[in-house]
Amino acid sequence: MNSLGVGVIGAGNLSTEHIKAYLRNPQTHIVALCDRSREAAQQRAAMVDLQCDLYTNVDDLLRDERIQLVSICTPNNFHASQTIAAAQAGKHVLIEKPVAIHLDELRAMAAAVKRAGVRSLVSFVLRRNPLLKIIKQQVQDHAIGEIFMAEVDYWHSTPRATADHWMSRKEIAGGVFLIGGCHAVDAARFLVDSEIVEVSAYSTKGKGRPHFDYDPTSVALVRFANGAIGKLSACMECEMPYAFNIVLLGHQGTIRDNRIWSSKFTGQTDYVTIPTITPSSGSPAHHPFQAEIDDFVDAIINNQPCQPDLADAVKTHEVVFAIDRSAETGKPVGLPLD
Repeated sequence: MNSLGVGVIGAGNLSTEHIKAYLRNPQTHIVALCDRSREAAQQRAAMVDLQCDLYTNVDDLLRDERIQLVSICTPNNFHASQTIAAAQAGKHVLIEKPVAIHLDELRAMAAAVKRAGVRSLVSFVLRRNPLLKIIKQQVQDHAIGEIFMAEVDYWHSTPRATADHWMSRKEIAGGVFLIGGCHAVDAARFLVDSEIVEVSAYSTKGKGRPHFDYDPTSVALVRFANGAIGKLSACMECEMPYAFNIVLLGHQGTIRDNRIWSSKFTGQTDYVTIPTITPSSGSPAHHPFQAEIDDFVDAIINNQPCQPDLADAVKTHEVVFAIDRSAETGKPVGLPLD
């Protein structure tokens, strides 16, 4: 297989990044774009100068034998059912996060992908952000020693989340950790390289964004299997530029975003600052969709692993569901979930 036929499901803003990445990849060609609104699909195709078939029904797209790979870029509450349908149709699938907004859906889609034997990738795109790649390498090189505490925050003022926008509605968005804070959970798992086994969480709603029908601010204390502890937070109502904060405390040093202090740096008198593209830099490259899609396409063609696949992403999502459960009940929640 030298070129993969691609179908993109969903014609919202995020689909633009997927479409551009596929158009730049010499091993893919976009066969079709699908949206419930034909007008929306036409407008998105024109915006990126895309020539392809247009569908208004997902099942019609999935029956197209020219398509081997689909990107799911629809609102959150559609991801699970569309992933299951894609797997049953024998399509490899790239799923935007969150992959599901209910635990039973999460498990059903994971089972469907495994049963079908198709490849999957979940768009935790920050794993390929330059800063996170640098931090991961520093951790693997033992620059800060054994991590005993980690903090990751996702703080995002979202003007799109107006009273009539789907991001403000729990039945569609799922909640603040599902809609964006899952990036913080996934980054913590990725960087600490240990699973979260217990969470205790609280949530609240400020006065500035009353239209959210869920608490748009949440914080969780977590315990990792290796004994480390952590703090994860997510906020969609803050009045500030987007921030994705990372702090790792190790027994031989500390990483704070792109600054590192290490006992291995003899004579160090202040943090070493690493010039790079951070998640909150505002650079177009801070969310590297191109690298993500290139990696996935290469993995499919060459039958190689590519992370995070759905099985891996299930663990991040279970932590998110545990955070929501803890915030609702006021009690610690252990993982994996029952």
